[in-house]
Amino acid sequence: MKSQEPRSSSSCAACKALKRRCTPNCQFAPYFRSDERKKFAKVHKVFGASNVSKILNEVAEEQRDDTVNSLVYEAEVRLRDPIYGCIGAIASLEKKMAELEYDLMHARARLAFCVNQHGNMATWIQDIPVSSGMVETYNQNSFSFNQFSHFPFP
Repeated sequence: MKSQEPRSSSSCAACKALKRRCTPNCQFAPYFRSDERKKFAKVHKVFGASNVSKILNEVAEEQRDDTVNSLVYEAEVRLRDPIYGCIGAIASLEKKMAELEYDLMHARARLAFCVNQHGNMATWIQDIPVSSGMVETYNQNSFSFNQFSHFPFP
C-alpha cells in the first residue's frame, strides 16, 4: 500500500499545486508524488481538490490507489473530450468491438465457404484418373483464401 511507503522531504504534487505546506499526514501525498504535477493538475481541473478529498475519504484505504487511477483516467478523458468524456470512449470501444465481431463473423463464413469448396474439390480430384497428372500437382496445403477472393460472400 502506498501510504506506508517512505516519503521524500519535498511536498506532494497536490500541496505544490495548491501552494500549501505538505504535512506528514497529507491525504494526497501517497497518490500524487512531487514529480506528478500534471497528474494532479488534471484531476484538480476536472474534479477540484475538495471533491477529490471527499471521494478519498469515502473510499476504503485499500481501494484508494484504484480510485485515484480511475479519477486520473476520467480527468484525462474529460479533458480530451469535454462533452462525452468516458462515455465517448466507451461508445467508441463498443463500436470497434461490433465492427470486429462483424469481421470475425465474415471471416468465419468465408472460412466455412473455403472449407466446403476444399472438401468438394477433394471429392472431385478423387474422381480424376491418376494418369491425367492433375492429382500429383494438387497439394492440399497450397490453397489460400486469396484464391476465393473473387467470389461474393455474404
